[in-house]
Amino acid sequence: MRKFKEFIIEKIIFLCGFASIIFVILIFLFLLKEGLAVFKIIGPLQFILGKNWYPISDPPQLGILPLILGSLLVTLGAAVISIPIGVACAIYIAEIAPIKIKEILKAGIELLAAIPSVVLGFIGMVTLVPWVKNIFKVPTGLTALSGSIMLAFMAIPTIVSIAEDALYSVPKSYKEGALALGATHWQTIWRVMLPASSSGILAAVMLGIGRVIGETMAVMMITGNAAVIPQSILQPVRTLTATIAAEMGEAVVGSEHYFALFAIGIVLFMISFVINIIAELFLHRKKW
Repeated sequence: MRKFKEFIIEKIIFLCGFASIIFVILIFLFLLKEGLAVFKIIGPLQFILGKNWYPISDPPQLGILPLILGSLLVTLGAAVISIPIGVACAIYIAEIAPIKIKEILKAGIELLAAIPSVVLGFIGMVTLVPWVKNIFKVPTGLTALSGSIMLAFMAIPTIVSIAEDALYSVPKSYKEGALALGATHWQTIWRVMLPASSSGILAAVMLGIGRVIGETMAVMMITGNAAVIPQSILQPVRTLTATIAAEMGEAVVGSEHYFALFAIGIVLFMISFVINIIAELFLHRKKW
């Protein structure tokens, strides 16, 4: 009876994993079905490298280069802010903090990850946007910098959680051996713990970036939604995700605009897929 129960549980787990793969494939096929139709109207290079996004003009101008650059600028800014802070927090929680403080910090990190993005976007509109406007003396605080700061705040819990697990998984004998050889606590962290857990930390960084580039509501609320090629991080930008969220409800089904939004979805899917593949490669990298 026990073996039968284990057999059933194993098959259920297998079916769940197999179903998740099938769902991802079906989603991608649906995006291809709807999105590739736009390339009958405009060439792939013209679509990706076009500098103007005016989907309802006559004729429609469907260049998504400003959207791609806006997404990359906001993501790069968020990465510059979140990676040092996230890794430093993970080191503190894993190696320095007392047990009681460690438990409180880990619980707080989990709570931060659970805050809905629309709530963070609203908080950013009320507090962060006026702050950016006043500090940098710009016409509006709805800029790429505002989006970067808010997205960094959203990526930090992911980076901290995974990086802390990577540091914790390093065998204790590594640390004990370094200390026995006369290394200080900081030397042990810097020269032993970090190199040993580098694969997990890099995976945490990549997954944090994936979390950032796929965010929608927060960036739509605080980046200004200007579909122009950004010249500075203090200018309004529009991201790929915000474009889909803002315009899908207004696009006429079967129109060029409709197909172009699905093509943007294909671009986002591919970017997220590549980021996750890179994270997996780092996570399972073999040590020679």
